[in-house]
Amino acid sequence: MVRVLKSVTFVYDMQEDRVLAAINAGHQEVWSCWLTRRLALALLDRAAEYLSSTSALAQRAPADFRGELVAFERDAAMTKTAGAMSNTSADVLKSSATAAELVERLMISNQGDRVRLELRGRSGGGAAGTPTRAELQRILQMLQAEVAKAGWLAAPAKSPAAAAVEAAAPKPVRH
Repeated sequence: MVRVLKSVTFVYDMQEDRVLAAINAGHQEVWSCWLTRRLALALLDRAAEYLSSTSALAQRAPADFRGELVAFERDAAMTKTAGAMSNTSADVLKSSATAAELVERLMISNQGDRVRLELRGRSGGGAAGTPTRAELQRILQMLQAEVAKAGWLAAPAKSPAAAAVEAAAPKPVRH
């Protein structure tokens, strides 16, 4: 059964090493799912590309300024959606975690001035909604914060063999 996505809360769970997405937490149409590291990082990467490539503001600007306009659009979205932010109680999140299923499919598609966001779980559950571009920016920012808490954005550690090769390599000399 696919629920209507009205709200989402993300929480990194260290024990699961996954991000919990609690959809409509504390409401009647509640559903929750786990986002793996691979899926969360792919979503952040591809959604950022999608938003920048479909930005009407960036499309009208010279190529040299498009990155700055995309960042401006993201900052404006954070300001616009700040009033909609609220805290979800730990008890509600705990019950969401016990009922969560693994996300099998996640889709984002254009719906005119809105975006369709759909999550489908392995057990057949799911949630779908049509947030505005600003709301999608906020959702991605919230996920980004949890991914950062998980340490998934850090550069991979170098292997001891790679570190030894790097240490043995001659150092450049500068005058």
